[in-house]
Amino acid sequence: MSAHLYQLYGIVQGVGFRPFVSRLATRLGILGTVSNKGSYVEVRAHASEEALRAFRAALEQEAPPRAHILTILEQDLEEPSPDAFRIIESEHQLGDIFVSPDIATCPNCQQELFDPNNRRFLHPFINCTDCGPRLTILDSMPYDRERTSMAQFPMCPECASEYHSPESRRYDAQPVCCNQCGPELYLLGRPERGRDALLAARKAIHDGKIIAVKGIGGFHLCCNALDETAVALLRERKHRPRKPFAVMVRDLAAARRFCEIPEEMLPILTGPQKPILLLRKRTGSPLAPSVAPGNPTLGLMLPYAPVQFLLFQYNDGLEMPDCLVMTSGNVSDAPICRTDEDASTEIASFCDLILSHNRQIRIRADDSVMDTFEHRPYMIRRSRGYAPLPFLLRQNMHGCVLAVGGELKNCFCIARDSLLYLSPYIGDLSDIRAVNACRESIHRLCELLEAEPTTVACDLHPRYNSTALAEEFHLPVLHVQHHYAHILACMAENNVLDDVIGVSFDGTGYGNDGTIWGGEILQCSLTGFQRLAHIVPFPQAGGDTSSREGWRIAASILQQTAPDDAEALLERLGCCTPQQARLIATMVANRINTVLSTSAGRLFDAAAALLGLRNSSSFEGEAAMDLQFAAERASAHSPLWHEDASFTNCLPTSTLLLKLARARLEGIPIERLAYQFHLSLAEMITSACIHARNTTGLQTCALSGGCFQNTLLTSLCANLLRQNGFHVLLHSLTPPNDGSIALGQVLFALASSTSLRAP
Repeated sequence: MSAHLYQLYGIVQGVGFRPFVSRLATRLGILGTVSNKGSYVEVRAHASEEALRAFRAALEQEAPPRAHILTILEQDLEEPSPDAFRIIESEHQLGDIFVSPDIATCPNCQQELFDPNNRRFLHPFINCTDCGPRLTILDSMPYDRERTSMAQFPMCPECASEYHSPESRRYDAQPVCCNQCGPELYLLGRPERGRDALLAARKAIHDGKIIAVKGIGGFHLCCNALDETAVALLRERKHRPRKPFAVMVRDLAAARRFCEIPEEMLPILTGPQKPILLLRKRTGSPLAPSVAPGNPTLGLMLPYAPVQFLLFQYNDGLEMPDCLVMTSGNVSDAPICRTDEDASTEIASFCDLILSHNRQIRIRADDSVMDTFEHRPYMIRRSRGYAPLPFLLRQNMHGCVLAVGGELKNCFCIARDSLLYLSPYIGDLSDIRAVNACRESIHRLCELLEAEPTTVACDLHPRYNSTALAEEFHLPVLHVQHHYAHILACMAENNVLDDVIGVSFDGTGYGNDGTIWGGEILQCSLTGFQRLAHIVPFPQAGGDTSSREGWRIAASILQQTAPDDAEALLERLGCCTPQQARLIATMVANRINTVLSTSAGRLFDAAAALLGLRNSSSFEGEAAMDLQFAAERASAHSPLWHEDASFTNCLPTSTLLLKLARARLEGIPIERLAYQFHLSLAEMITSACIHARNTTGLQTCALSGGCFQNTLLTSLCANLLRQNGFHVLLHSLTPPNDGSIALGQVLFALASSTSLRAP
């Protein structure tokens, strides 16, 4: 008999890995032990060499569906053979740590949930080794019940029997519970508990009311998505006039009634992550118009927590709608509510009742949001189901670094050597509640990952709350320019660590020269960048107001480009009155609340205003979305003109806006002009990259920044660049927006640390 020691690294905690190993060993006649070491799973196996070879192969080939093995280290053992195979107590060992994200309710548990003969019939917290909460209930590693928020719920004898039985699907499933021993639903401020609480919640939705529901990673606000009165009331209460609401549908059949679902997205829609997918609406569906007004797409997801299934289906005789608004339970831009106290103080005024439960959420995890591009996932918000799965760099890096991320759409990132752990979504740090949530989550994730950062990376902007947060840690702080961090994030996701040409287009970033950047062509390495080109700078008058009112940017740019005609053009186009135009001119001339800017995001706002699509926005990106949707409606996609490629370091975007304004007055359809804007911008970007290639010799372009959430712009740019011989890097499982900034910040800090350590 031979003996081997196996150390398995990857997502091997919280996914039923030890029970799987035990069953496999029993099947193959292996003796020994399996234990969780925190950073890896250790197997001590005794058997014939033939059996051990089969065992090693099966460990990888038959691993649980939610497991992901990165590495198996194997060595010979010299020790006495045991008489059986056992799961033994977990021990703490230092090393790489992999925390499982939360996993949507699996098909087996769904079936049991609605089986009247099953003892977990209608149990709101049903789970097994293949599904249920993980990250959001975890106190510390290794992942065992006593280190989760399930520790306060002792197992009943029947659950304990399943937990300890190798034949059970719940063998060693840490959140295992049933109706007799698990957490309990209740209504905040009301006496109903358990079944009565759920009945009241369903009745409220049925009757057109708005409720809040505590799920796995936080609260949702919920109402009947087919009831225009209820949806409009939620908009009024939440002060959210147009930003689309996400919806949750009963099942896949319902999803097909409301949306067109690309075949390649079916595994994601129905898989273990259950993100919100941006899908094309079907015409003629009964969806309330106020769910996503003026938007051809719908953010749709399937139920992923047992309580959500029970909102759709229960044995109370109520006919429930098959589509519910299920939007984040928060004040706009603040983090999702996590506790009863959060819900009571922040969202109680939005809803008629609050359905909560007594299983504590240790760390927030808002829903992930995903688009599709070139038949692949295209992440908009990376959170529940994906965070904190790490990105593994192909180059060895050394150090422990914290990057606090961006001011907007904040996620932070912790690096331990070559593993980069991007956090769940936090929110906008302009809100102090988000700052507090970010600080709390940083400490929690550092504990889980046993990370002790020696350096903190943050944005270059001196007055951001994220910068102040970075300085709280009393560690060396590295300030990383915003647009450079965008490109580094794209490089990190694609594991391309050689120099690239970076196209970083977004709304606002603090430039090295103290001006506002946002439409940048950069030469990027891991340790620095050079600004090669940018859009034509323009005066941005009005401070924060100008980021919401595109007409101000349109006025500034036209006054700069055609000073003699600007006022008349703006009035004829309906952008602003002559008095407003003169006010902007005075502010710019006297530098009153005015900064110099190359913001590509503001360029989109100005184009939307000049084309009569939207003069001001009620949420970030609203005008740009309207511009994209108009372009996609264009009946003809042939160019109205091509852009001159003779420029060097300034993309002539101001001239482009003047052309659009005059073409609109000539009667050219707005949709065609919206498409021309996207095409012209893509042509300018391509020309700038060709100039950059001639200067640098680089053939790889990385596209990043919030403007590349616009899949039309991304498609036009990527196609033109490829036609001109470039290798193009795009985001997929990290967002192009500020939600991935921390990944770039942490890569820069790691690379700087590693280069300092190099001999």
